[in-house]
Amino acid sequence: MELKRVVVTGLGALTPIGNTVPEFWESLINGVSGAGPITHYDPEKFRTKFACEVKNFNPEDFLDKKEARKLDPFVHYAIAASDEAIKDAGLDFPNLDTNRIGVIWGSGIGGLKTFTDEVVNFANGDGSPRFNPFFIPKMILDIAPGHISIRHGLRGPNFSTVSACASSTNALIDSFNYIRLNMADVIVSGGSEAIIYEAGLGGFNAMHALSTRNDDPKTASRPFDKDRDGFVAGEGAGSIILEELEHAKARGAKIYAELVGGGMSADANHITAPHPDGLGAKLVMTNALRDAELQPGDIDYINVHGTSTPLGDISEVKAIVDLFKEHAFKLNISSTKSMTGHLLGAAGAVEAIAAILAVKNDIVPPTINHFTDDPGFDPKLNFTFNKAQKRTVNAALSNTFGFGGHNASVIFKKYTA
Repeated sequence: MELKRVVVTGLGALTPIGNTVPEFWESLINGVSGAGPITHYDPEKFRTKFACEVKNFNPEDFLDKKEARKLDPFVHYAIAASDEAIKDAGLDFPNLDTNRIGVIWGSGIGGLKTFTDEVVNFANGDGSPRFNPFFIPKMILDIAPGHISIRHGLRGPNFSTVSACASSTNALIDSFNYIRLNMADVIVSGGSEAIIYEAGLGGFNAMHALSTRNDDPKTASRPFDKDRDGFVAGEGAGSIILEELEHAKARGAKIYAELVGGGMSADANHITAPHPDGLGAKLVMTNALRDAELQPGDIDYINVHGTSTPLGDISEVKAIVDLFKEHAFKLNISSTKSMTGHLLGAAGAVEAIAAILAVKNDIVPPTINHFTDDPGFDPKLNFTFNKAQKRTVNAALSNTFGFGGHNASVIFKKYTA
C-alpha cells in the first residue's frame, strides 16, 4: 500500500506570547517572555507566584456567554486555536466530505479547574451531592475534540491523546498516520491545556518541578543555563490542519510544510525523571528519522523539549550529541519554552508550529534567558541563545517528552512537488 503524503495547510495558536499565529511568531523571533505574576488566583502562599498565562483572552469572542459557561478553559482555548487554524486553511466544510475530516486533540490533564471547583464546592457543603450537571462533560479531556467536531460538523476520526507533555505531539502523529493510511483527508489536530490554578501549580510545586525565581519571572525559564531551577508553567493551545497532499492541491490550499515522519518511544526508567543517558530521547529521534527516511545530517533545526530542569536538559543534549555526532555542531537547537513556558499537553502542538514556521521562514527562534554557560554542555553546540538566527531550514525536528517516560518527535520539511 502506498502511503499518502501529508502537508500542513493551516495554523492556529493561543499562547502566553500571542493570541494568534502572527502575534506568536513575532514574539518568538523577538525573544519575548510570556512570564509574569499569576492573576488567575491569589498565589501569595505558594512557593511559585508566577506563570506564563494567556493574556487578554475572552471566550465570549468565540462563544455566546451561556455556552462559554458550560466549557472548561482548556476547551475555550481549543476552540479559539482550532477556529484560527480552520480559517487559515480556508476549509469550506459545506463543499467538502466531512465524513473524512476528523479531530484528534491532545491534553495532559484536561478540565482541572472544573474538577477542582466541583470538589471544593462539595467539600465545603453538607455532604449533599450538589454537582453541576455539566461537571463531567466539562472536565473530561476528550470533550475538546468533541466540541470542535460538533461546532463544524466533522464526522471523521475523533478522539483525544494523553501522554502528559507529549500529548499533542502524539495527536499529530496519530493524525499523520490516519491520513497517510487513507482513513481521512483532513484532520484538525493539536492540543490545549489550562492548569494555572491552585491544584496545578500546588502539585508541581510539591514535586519541586517549578522555578521559584519569584524576583525575576521573565528570566525564570532558562533552558541550558547553568542556573536553571525548574520549568515555568504555561497555558494555551496550538492547532495544526494536516491534509492529504492531493486533497490540498485539488482545493488550491496554501502549504506551509510537509509532515514527513513521527517517532515514539518510552524511557522505561522513572515516573518523572528522564533516562540519565537520554536513551529514550535518542530512540524517539531515531524512530522519527527512520519514519521520515532521513539521515541525521538532513536535519537543520531541533525545537527541543528543553524545559529548564537540571536533569531534563542534560539528558536531551546527551541524546542529540550521541545520535547526530559531528552534525550536532552544525544544527540550530532552541527551546521556545524559554518564552512560552511549558504548556504541558499543548506544548507539542505549539512547538510544532514554531518548527513549521522556522521551515517556512528560514528563521530559528531563540532560547532566551541565557546568562551563564553550563560546563556540562559542549560549547560548540549552537543553542541559538538570546537572538533569532537566519539560516536555511529544510527540515526541522520537534521533541516532546512527558511524565511516565513518554517521548514523541515529529519532523517537518519544506514542501516540494
